[in-house]
Amino acid sequence: MGSFARSKRGVRVQAGEGVPMEEVEAVVVGSGVSGSSLAFHLKQSGVNVVCAEANSRVGGNLISKKNEEGFQWEEGPNTFQPTPQIMRFAHDLGIANDLVFANPTLPRLVFWDDKLWPLPMKPQDAVFNFGLISWPGKIRAGLGAMGIPPFYQPPPEGKEESIEEFVTRHLGEETFTKVIDPFVSGVYAGDPKKLAIRGALKKIYALEQLSFNGGFIPGAAVRIKQKKEEEDSEQFKKEWREGVDLMPPGGALGSFRDGLIQMAEATEKALNQDGQNRMRVGWKLKEIEKDDQGMYTALFDTPSGERGLRAPALSITAPAHRAKPFLQKVAPDAGELLEKIYYPPVASVTLAYPTSALKPEAPGVSETGKLQGFGHLIPRKAAAKAGVRTLGTIWSSSLFPYRAPEGYEMLLCYIGGSRDVAIGKMDEEEIYKQCDQDIRKVLLKDGWDGEVKKLGIRVWPTAIPQYEKGHLDVLENIQKNCPSGLFLGGNYKTGVAFGDCVDFGIQEAKKISSYLKKKVAAIPAGELATAKAGKVATAA
Repeated sequence: MGSFARSKRGVRVQAGEGVPMEEVEAVVVGSGVSGSSLAFHLKQSGVNVVCAEANSRVGGNLISKKNEEGFQWEEGPNTFQPTPQIMRFAHDLGIANDLVFANPTLPRLVFWDDKLWPLPMKPQDAVFNFGLISWPGKIRAGLGAMGIPPFYQPPPEGKEESIEEFVTRHLGEETFTKVIDPFVSGVYAGDPKKLAIRGALKKIYALEQLSFNGGFIPGAAVRIKQKKEEEDSEQFKKEWREGVDLMPPGGALGSFRDGLIQMAEATEKALNQDGQNRMRVGWKLKEIEKDDQGMYTALFDTPSGERGLRAPALSITAPAHRAKPFLQKVAPDAGELLEKIYYPPVASVTLAYPTSALKPEAPGVSETGKLQGFGHLIPRKAAAKAGVRTLGTIWSSSLFPYRAPEGYEMLLCYIGGSRDVAIGKMDEEEIYKQCDQDIRKVLLKDGWDGEVKKLGIRVWPTAIPQYEKGHLDVLENIQKNCPSGLFLGGNYKTGVAFGDCVDFGIQEAKKISSYLKKKVAAIPAGELATAKAGKVATAA
């Protein structure tokens, strides 16, 4: 490499062929939820970090949109389940006052036999007021959940269970088909016959391990006690106090006044404050190399031409299929393993209808005729019978204020997934038409012939990573094949929930900070000293 040159704005190195090169301590590739959280918390830890985003704006798959009619919608992730980690992140970013929460008492519904069924909010409702599950099905699920043989059977030895196998063993086929199957479609757009319970639903899987007899209910009692002890500890209160203080009532979904993109934009502002240019947009990664000193060189195509970043720690938070090509020189075996992770196509489609078009008698429709609920999910068996294809629909205008003008209901449909991959080959107009047909069958008055507002559509050819059987073994082998200083992340590794990705950034920042402290002695003193010397250079 060329010689180092110190400046008031940081360190710049001239690469061998005239490529401007900057020396930092850590490079984060990708500014989605995982990358934004990681870059911010590295900066908070005192690490000299640069976050590079290929798109011309921050946020990765976070896409919040508005139009002049007063509609506001999401085309990527749409809400989050509040956690102390998300809440503290919002506090630290200075956007806590922009948090918005849905009413936790709003019903969630399932479409079955051509009607909507509200899911029970309380245990007693599940027994006495939930007509979707038959009495034999309720008895089977209840006794299995308590761990009572022969309704509960222990897990098979030496076999990784799918979600379908695990849930059916515990709760029975009816509860799986009518309740769990649509839930899996809503979260993963996946096939519960293939998704592994210990990877995709690890908290549910853990209940059996915690239980004295294998039943969910005894396991849940143990977990509730453990969680209370954790949250009552002085260490937890000290670390997450600001987040805990912002937590809403249980079950409330969250967002921000201007949509989820607000978190990424606030991260960009925080990283670039005081003239520091730590967030680089339009920086498309081309190549990664590692030298014999353990330093990574990442080359980018940027709006200003080719640029480079050099650091002892490099994190790639891009999806698995996008990360693979960049590992050819530094971790080829890990790159090949990333190819095993499957992402099915999913389309998110936002439509709006006049409130007057709703079936007044439908569950979830209030006395005023407006929607009042989180949304509805559709089991695949019910979908086939009714001739619908959507996985489920979020009633967006019911969740948060100012998402739709008065007199309209805004709905976000998801369609596709691993059991309907043909969606990835359909044109947008066909997808719009299919979602509109499905909404008319589920929510609208018979014969309503008004015009739907087509607000937005986003077809994700590779949408959600599938935690299928063997996925955790693949991740373990990927980790074994990553050289020191290379950190891979993203929702294929940490979980697909918004909160999983935020927490990944927090924990990974601790890991990278610890790695850098241990690395100091192994890097020539002059290089790391200059890399730590204050602000990052402004990109030319």
